Amino acid sequence: MAALSGTLLNAATVLIGGILGTVLGDRMPERLRENVVRGVGLFVTAMGVKFAIDTSNLLFMLGAILVGGIIGSLIGVDARLNQLGEMLQRRFARGRASTVAEAFVTASIVFCVGPLTFLGSIQNGLTGDASLLTVKSVLDGFTAIALAATLGWGVLLTIPLILVYQGGVALGASLFVGVLTDLQLREMSAVGGLLIIGVGLKLLSIRDIKVADYLPAIIVSPLVVVAFGRLLEALGK
Repeated sequence: MAALSGTLLNAATVLIGGILGTVLGDRMPERLRENVVRGVGLFVTAMGVKFAIDTSNLLFMLGAILVGGIIGSLIGVDARLNQLGEMLQRRFARGRASTVAEAFVTASIVFCVGPLTFLGSIQNGLTGDASLLTVKSVLDGFTAIALAATLGWGVLLTIPLILVYQGGVALGASLFVGVLTDLQLREMSAVGGLLIIGVGLKLLSIRDIKVADYLPAIIVSPLVVVAFGRLLEALGK
């Protein structure tokens, strides 16, 4: 149960934040809601930059983001997530105009893509220490308020995803650590930071990047590290 303590806390803060944001949504002036989302967007962008610049080699990040983006586009990750959100929208919104799909996709990326998700889950799963996920939970709680106030209750649909994805990583932490090196974990974190920057740009209405299509880059990044290592060995460097 200790391995899931951070995940359960995270789900609880999103639940509370999502409910508060949904209730306050209609009561909050549109300008205030926009400012809250922009504020979150600035913070998310800064956090993404902090983790992205920690890469040990920009070529690792470039290779991962290009290969991962190609894979994600071919699979249609963003489109599939949107389809899932739209299906849920039709199921629960009963035909009324709503932003359930947008809220679900945006919140899923914000809550489940960042380096804190992966690294925090690993830490929590191995040692029972939920400190990183506690920080993430506080951030996600306030973000849920902002997103739900602007986009609606679709934010709450991400809670099962948090429990399954984040909880799954925590439970399988020993397998990840046994296979991946510190360098590979570092590059996964850096790529996650880059994707978070994309989320920030979207929240700031600067560029609507289909960040979900780049999710495979996180999985690809350890393979890129190995590939570059083998290449350097072959070149005798």
